[in-house]
Amino acid sequence: MRLSVVIPAYNEEENIKSGALGQVDDYLKRQKYSWEALVVNDGSTDKTSELARDFAKRHRGFSVLNEPHRGKAGTVIAGMLKARGDIVLFADMDQATPIDQIEKFLPEFDRGADVVIGSRRGRKGAPLLRKIMAFGFVVLRTMVLRLPYRDTQTGFKAFTRDAAQEVFRRMKIFTEKQRVKGAAVNAGFDLEMLYIARKLGLKVAEAEVTWEHKGTFRVSPVKDSLRGLRDLVKVRLNAAKGRYNV
Repeated sequence: MRLSVVIPAYNEEENIKSGALGQVDDYLKRQKYSWEALVVNDGSTDKTSELARDFAKRHRGFSVLNEPHRGKAGTVIAGMLKARGDIVLFADMDQATPIDQIEKFLPEFDRGADVVIGSRRGRKGAPLLRKIMAFGFVVLRTMVLRLPYRDTQTGFKAFTRDAAQEVFRRMKIFTEKQRVKGAAVNAGFDLEMLYIARKLGLKVAEAEVTWEHKGTFRVSPVKDSLRGLRDLVKVRLNAAKGRYNV
C-alpha cells in the first residue's frame, strides 16, 4: 500500500459534519496509488466515533480505531504504529493543511527522505499573539535542541513505515500508553519526535505547505506554550541521560 493517512480525532463532531472527511475522500479516491485513511478516535465524548464509523461504512478505504483518551500525541502514535502504508501521514481533522499537500511530500520520499514535515509560511489567519509566541518557541527549540527546521509544529508530517516504527516506539515523554484529561494539544510531541529522528540519523526533509488558521477551543496560546517549554526541557534532560541513545 502506497499511503496511509492517520487522522486523530477528539470531539470532532462539527468538523465531520462540515465535511472534513469528505474532503479527504474526494482527494484520495482520485489517486492512482493504493491508500487507507485511519480515523483514530481519542476517547471523544461527543458523536465523533458514531459519525466516523458511519462515514467509514459508506466510504471505501476508511476505518476507525477507537482509543482511550490520551491526547493528540498518544492518539497519533497509536495510528502511526497501526498504519500499513509504505508512507504514513498524520494530518489534522480540520484540514488546516489540506490533504492535497501530500503531493509536495511524495517527491521528497522518492529522493530518499525518511521523514517529511510540512512548513508553514506566514501562518495565514493566525492571531498576532500566536505568531509572536511561535517565533519565541523557534528561538528556544533551536537553542536547546538544535533542531534545524523552520517549522516543527505543523500537524502535517509523514514517515516511511520503517521510520515511523523506529521513531514512535522510542518516544519517552509521549507514548501510546499515556492518559490525559480534557483536550491536550501536546506541543512537545513534535519536538521529541523530530529529536529522535535526528538521533537515529534519518533523512528529514521540509516541504512548504498551504496552511490556514482554524480557530479551536483546544489551543490555548499561553498554556500550550508553557507546556511546550516544559516538554522541550524534558527532551533535553532525557537526551543528557542517554535515554534516546541507539
